[in-house]
Amino acid sequence: MLSGPLVSLAAVVAAFALGALMIVALGADPRDGFTALLDGAFGGRRELADTATKATPLLLVGTGICISFRAKVINIGGEGQILAGALVGTIAALALGDLPRIGLIPVVLLAGLVGGGIWGAIPGALKAYVGVNEILSTIMLNIVAVQIVNYLLRDPLIDPAEIERGTRIPQTERLSPNADLPILLGGTRLHLGVVVGVVVAIAAWVFLWRSSLGYRIRAVGSGPDAAHYAGIDVARMTTLALTASGAMCGLAGSILVFGSESHRFVTDGSSTGFTGSSGFNGIVAALFGGLHPLWTIPAAALFGGLLVGANAMQRAIQIPGSLVIGLNGLVVLFVVASVDVRQRLAKAGSKRAALATIARTAGGAPTGGTDE
Repeated sequence: MLSGPLVSLAAVVAAFALGALMIVALGADPRDGFTALLDGAFGGRRELADTATKATPLLLVGTGICISFRAKVINIGGEGQILAGALVGTIAALALGDLPRIGLIPVVLLAGLVGGGIWGAIPGALKAYVGVNEILSTIMLNIVAVQIVNYLLRDPLIDPAEIERGTRIPQTERLSPNADLPILLGGTRLHLGVVVGVVVAIAAWVFLWRSSLGYRIRAVGSGPDAAHYAGIDVARMTTLALTASGAMCGLAGSILVFGSESHRFVTDGSSTGFTGSSGFNGIVAALFGGLHPLWTIPAAALFGGLLVGANAMQRAIQIPGSLVIGLNGLVVLFVVASVDVRQRLAKAGSKRAALATIARTAGGAPTGGTDE
């Protein structure tokens, strides 16, 4: 059924229409601006590579959101889970830097999964066994993760060269080249993490809809009381859903470190300085994709393109950076608002299907027969 994606697409178009009015109010031509945006995001090989690279953390976070949502658990802790995954992956690279590349790359990516998974399991267990609201706990853990990273990068893990120079920039030393994610397209920044992100999204779809464990998670989301009556451990599935969601975000953090140009973990004292707000933008990508892992792939590509192309638009028509931020905010607002419309359409479709079934039954199915 295409009505859901069409509603999301209409929401983006409406946001851009309002954004065009804002550009006109500043005395610029919106056609030139949006042309620059499209060219900056999708206009060539390098632009497409930048878009794909920018979209990868959004895709992984969005995939994690899709998993937790199926258990009706809301994960707002993507920022902290990204930091946790990046931190554990960095520690693994520092400790095992002499491993050959074929061994070290899987290790640091798995370390990211573990770090994010642990940071997701904490609010999952608090929700499942103590009844702590997961929205509050995940947001609070974002702050805790920032402070832990700030401490470690300013003292135990800081680059010794920073201490010698007296600059004390909060960053690690250049990590082992054996942990660098391979570049897939020469002359661009397209690295292996992009492929990993797509594969993980597909694997999440298989997990949710083609495995017994995924079925149990979805059953808990559909009705915890009914799931409990059917013998499903609701608390365990709730914890598992947030753990898996955090693991996806942690993998994004590891990819941000080892796919970066500096090949080191660096912070400016906030989460967004490292994550680029991927922990929050990934939620929007998941909503735009209908909270389905496969639809989240093109959704993340679109939002990655918006983030990359917005900078080109700003340079082309000389608009303030705040307008670009406002335009992105409008897209987020309209996409989130479209979720209610999609739900209404889905309910209306279910109602029509039920009425059609009743009509066929009342129309005279043979006694003892079926409608098929």
